[in-house]
Amino acid sequence: MAKGCLASRPDTDSSQSNPLTTGLGSDRISDEPFQEEEQKMPQRHSKNNNDLAFFTYDEKRKLGYGTQKERLGKDSIKPFDVCSLCLKPFIEPMSCLKGHVFCKECILECLLAQKKDIQRKQAAHAAQQKQEKEEEEERLMLQKARELEAFDQQNHGAIPKYNDKGHNSTDKNEFHGANSVKTTSYEEEALRTMKAFWLPSATPEAPKKVAPPPSDTVCPEGKEKLRMKNLFPIHFTEDTNDKQKIRSSSLDKTYICPSCKVTLTNTLSLVALSSCGHVFCKKCAGKFMAVDKVCLVCDKPCKERNLVDLVKGGTGFAGHGDHLEAKDFKHLGSGSGLGLVRPAMKT
Repeated sequence: MAKGCLASRPDTDSSQSNPLTTGLGSDRISDEPFQEEEQKMPQRHSKNNNDLAFFTYDEKRKLGYGTQKERLGKDSIKPFDVCSLCLKPFIEPMSCLKGHVFCKECILECLLAQKKDIQRKQAAHAAQQKQEKEEEEERLMLQKARELEAFDQQNHGAIPKYNDKGHNSTDKNEFHGANSVKTTSYEEEALRTMKAFWLPSATPEAPKKVAPPPSDTVCPEGKEKLRMKNLFPIHFTEDTNDKQKIRSSSLDKTYICPSCKVTLTNTLSLVALSSCGHVFCKKCAGKFMAVDKVCLVCDKPCKERNLVDLVKGGTGFAGHGDHLEAKDFKHLGSGSGLGLVRPAMKT
């Protein structure tokens, strides 16, 4: 019985000692401590995007503002057997003296378009020079006429003019002597040194000038001077094995060195002879053609200056010498800005 009394005392004591549970139903009374609901503090306004008068670093980064860098892979690098303009397997390949390979049709169209553009710019530059010359002549004529008028006013402007109505009558529009010349010169000086740049009538107009265009066509790949006579056709030796005959219908072709029969790949350095156009690997070219001065295919004599190093294809490895990083400056940003959008709060 004592145990029962002891067991019933905590219930009565807890209901009397805790004032928060007074007057509540029996279902709200429990032994657990009273827990208040956690209230989340509102986030700071400084965390809100687009709330400042300037862009933060995180906003610039997500919008893609400034210099953007990208690591290029093998798919972004041109192989050795494609045209530098159309980026397709070349047809009737031609090379410049710097080793850039193009399709014959592509490079001829490019040079023709450059010539037309040069002619258009030269015509615009000539028209601009003619207009500037005419404006200069007109300015000199106006200046001379202004000087003559000022001289005439200084010598004959002080004589008073009389009319029939009387000598005391004055005209506001007539000339009042040499003082008006001083006033005119003062006004011109004031207009020349006027600081009211906000006036629309006083804002200067930027002259549109056409720079003198270059007279020579350039290589679209190396940006050096290029003419038609500097191009020469090149000839690759195709692999005629039985395995390659099966793939004859495909656009992919395999080329070999005509001397050592090694398959030409992007890792090899190639040399073309400008005298005949045959392509060899650099090892055979340095061992035979540079010594014998004769092409190994057509026995045509060649000199050391006829050996042109072709541009190697890309492998995707930095050790190969490929430029694997692309940079571009974006004024407005290349990003979508979706990274700045914060997800909605869960309710």
